[in-house]
Amino acid sequence: MKKAVKKAGPRLAIVAADFHEALTLDMLASANAEAREFGARITETLRVSGCYEAPLMVERLLAQRRVDAVVVLGCIERGETLHGEVMGHVVHRALVDASLRHDKPVGLGIIGPGATPEQADARKNSSARAAVRAVMRSLAAAVASESK
Repeated sequence: MKKAVKKAGPRLAIVAADFHEALTLDMLASANAEAREFGARITETLRVSGCYEAPLMVERLLAQRRVDAVVVLGCIERGETLHGEVMGHVVHRALVDASLRHDKPVGLGIIGPGATPEQADARKNSSARAAVRAVMRSLAAAVASESK
């Protein structure tokens, strides 16, 4: 009698910003916990300086066959100028473009732009978990659409 082979769960990578390190460490813990609840495996976790550096690493991870989806974690805080807002638009657009180019989901767990420290702290766990749920639902939808 053949043993049933259990299919391994989706393979996720995480890119997390070091800027606001205490915040992103909490976000990493929440994202990892959410991934475990879904039966996903975190194959790699990369730390980058800040959110602006995330798209390059996301692009490289999405190009790997051993990665099914990427989750990005970080925070773009409210500043005295519009720098964060501009950066947020650039980063978000680059992540969407990478997702479409590689036909793999990217979960956006970036708080902001324009977040205050209080807002970021209140959203850290829910944002990280929501980013994991988003890629898991996208992967499930892709499988469902392929089976039609």
